[in-house]
Amino acid sequence: MSFSFIRSARDDDGPLLAKLIADVFADYENCLYEPSELPELDHPASYYAAKGGQMWVVEQDGELVGSLAIAQTTDDGIFELFKVYVAQKARGQGLAWSMFQQATDLIDSREGFAIKLWTDTRFVEGHHFYEKIGFEKMPVTRRLNDASDTWEYCYMLRARDGA
Repeated sequence: MSFSFIRSARDDDGPLLAKLIADVFADYENCLYEPSELPELDHPASYYAAKGGQMWVVEQDGELVGSLAIAQTTDDGIFELFKVYVAQKARGQGLAWSMFQQATDLIDSREGFAIKLWTDTRFVEGHHFYEKIGFEKMPVTRRLNDASDTWEYCYMLRARDGA
């Protein structure tokens, strides 16, 4: 069995993150990876730090097989989840859950009480994961004017004891 570990993303992880995301997109019909649509991959650690958040990656046998980022929103106490990707070969190992725990630790340390996210309507496995950990699908969608003609669902997770 291969060895996996979670670490904070670095700015030089951009090309490896791009490969991970492109590979995940390739699993879905008409989901196209267009580098110009993801400029944050030029410096991922700095990008999320500047947004009051952080990004984590999973390294396995020298390859990035997972990512997850969190950032503060303009609403006090609400954070947004981004770039939740796990390579097909690494799914089912608890990697997304472990990265999510890192994110919730950060949110808790900043007295956050809610997390929102937007997810491609095609990413059904991801929807199951979000719902399993308590996210609720909101009655709203949005369309991105991107190469893949993406439609996204919005999900929210609120603290059990508040807001």
